[in-house]
Amino acid sequence: MSQPISQKTLLRWAEALAGIAKTGIGFTESQFERERYEEVLKVAGDIKVAADDGTEGVTDAEGYVSEWMRDVGRGVPGYATPKVAVGAAVANEKGELLLIQRADSGLWLYPTGWCDVGYSAPEVVVKEVLEETGFEVEPVRLIGVLDGMRLGASRIPLYSLLFLCRAVGGSMKLHPLECTDAGWFTRENLPSPTLGAERWADFIFAAIDGDNRDVFYDDLRKPVWRGDE
Repeated sequence: MSQPISQKTLLRWAEALAGIAKTGIGFTESQFERERYEEVLKVAGDIKVAADDGTEGVTDAEGYVSEWMRDVGRGVPGYATPKVAVGAAVANEKGELLLIQRADSGLWLYPTGWCDVGYSAPEVVVKEVLEETGFEVEPVRLIGVLDGMRLGASRIPLYSLLFLCRAVGGSMKLHPLECTDAGWFTRENLPSPTLGAERWADFIFAAIDGDNRDVFYDDLRKPVWRGDE
């Protein structure tokens, strides 16, 4: 008996198709090809809506198509690539990890944020942790590069650069629009529900414990684009 296709897989297929189509529109000079790519965007929109709302909702797919079309540029600016975000694995003197409960989902995760133009990735880490939690941190080193869609943290394509950080000052002051709760946790007492801990917990706590491992990243799927974890 065949297994049902997961929502995460459907979303990944939709974004992959949309990325191919947007890039094609950005580079083609042929009106015929442009129309074909726009048809691919409509199929991608159907898949994305079906993943969220079921097949009865596919009539609303034009909303995604319009959103994707607004992102299309010409030439290299039109090449569709994942966005970039950062994550902060902040440790205290007890070897505990700072986690926040996200206001948008209720899930627990380390502080994260989009990379802003004009800031380096470590600078964004410092800024995001301070804004979200009130703690001042010092980035120690890059420990991981994660695909946000595979982690389940995002419905749009992104790469998250995860930095080990050291808390150096400040005090708990949660941003009311970003967090509903926060705390310091050991490997054994992670809160529930915690997002993607099976993918990052061992690596983060190994780094906190002083184990200087190489940067970790998502395993290769087989075949690369079609396979699932």
